[in-house]
Amino acid sequence: MLTAAVAMAAGLSVGTGIAHAQSSKEVPITIVINQSPWFDGFQAVVEKYEKETGNQVDLDVNPFAGSLEKQRNAVRSKESPYDILVMNAGFFIEMYQGGFLEPLTDVDPQFKLDKDIYTFDDSVYWDAKDKRIDAKSGKLMSVPINPYIPLLHYRSDLYKEKGLKVPQTWDELLANAKALNDPPQRYGIVQRGARGTFDVTFDVLPYLWSYGGGLFKDQKGGDFTVTVNSGQSEAAMKMYLKLAKEAGHPSTAGQTQTNVIQAMATGRAGHIIAVLAAGTFDDPDKSIVVDDVGFAPPPHAKGYPSSPPLGHWLGGIPHNIPKNRQKAALAFLNWFQSDKAQRAYAEAGSPPVSRAVLESDMANQQKYRWMKPLAEALKHARLTFVIPESAQVLAITELRFNQIIAGDLKVADGLNKMADEISAVMKKAGYKAPELEPLKD
Repeated sequence: MLTAAVAMAAGLSVGTGIAHAQSSKEVPITIVINQSPWFDGFQAVVEKYEKETGNQVDLDVNPFAGSLEKQRNAVRSKESPYDILVMNAGFFIEMYQGGFLEPLTDVDPQFKLDKDIYTFDDSVYWDAKDKRIDAKSGKLMSVPINPYIPLLHYRSDLYKEKGLKVPQTWDELLANAKALNDPPQRYGIVQRGARGTFDVTFDVLPYLWSYGGGLFKDQKGGDFTVTVNSGQSEAAMKMYLKLAKEAGHPSTAGQTQTNVIQAMATGRAGHIIAVLAAGTFDDPDKSIVVDDVGFAPPPHAKGYPSSPPLGHWLGGIPHNIPKNRQKAALAFLNWFQSDKAQRAYAEAGSPPVSRAVLESDMANQQKYRWMKPLAEALKHARLTFVIPESAQVLAITELRFNQIIAGDLKVADGLNKMADEISAVMKKAGYKAPELEPLKD
């Protein structure tokens, strides 16, 4: 048996390493998944499933882009080697619209999503006729796997020492970040500005949306007016840059998600806005800030709500696998959404997708102090994309946001270029995507 570490490095399939004396009730399944801060928790739950049911689950673990590429190839092949695709919020629409997934109620007409499971802006439903997300007319296509949204992480011990209050607005965060800024030993805030597949864009969206800006006017409502170069978006980017300049890392444009999380774990960041990595920060083998990291919804501009983007993950079943494998895949997804599985998921260090667990008595324990902030932030979280052209749009935003942060482009110039390029992509795909008047320096 390959070790998980070796398999992940090679992008190979690896079982959880549990043997069973009893015969499997379902055929073995393989899940293709990315390596993320929450992966260890998912792996632990898979092991629990194997122990309880005797069913075999292999995990094909890859970097983000590698997992996405494998999924795209799998659904277009004669028969997918994977039985469950763990899809990211930025790209699941192309799987829905392409007809690459089997609706879960087509696998089993009696299957239902548990009432306590978040639907994440109704992203689990798809109306194939009208090509839109719709909980009323759409079919159930997936089961949520992880509630990936950015949260504000702050040094609670330093807050207590300096008498700081948890910030509600970006201006309050800036003041607190300045108070904790002591470079090079510690930066007031470390932001993710590096270009990737869905990296700097994910970091910037909480700013844009909470200023009333964004990439489009109303994707879900079908209004694809490009608003990335609105005055609100410009104000948001200026705040992002102000934080970086006055209390941030000197090389914000080069900071990856791993860099940001590591900066907090090693005591070199007073704040980060990142996906939940509580297990890392409270592990004495990985962190020097055990029990000293607090959590809160991302800040917002006055007059607007906190607006974290959904970077969640969904588990879907490919259309091109035999019925017995589809049935086995659904058996796992059904078990995964159960209360006992969701509690075990949380205990293993991964945020659950169950509202009941996030709002349970577990949230009162120091170990799970992130639960209440996560539940609060999820109230305002929304989908980043509802279009299959997301990859093309992200290729533009990843480049231009990074160039703005690096200082290679002025804010207005970068946002205007972005608007032109996004509009061109959308119009070529057949959308009405008008632009706003260009920003002036």
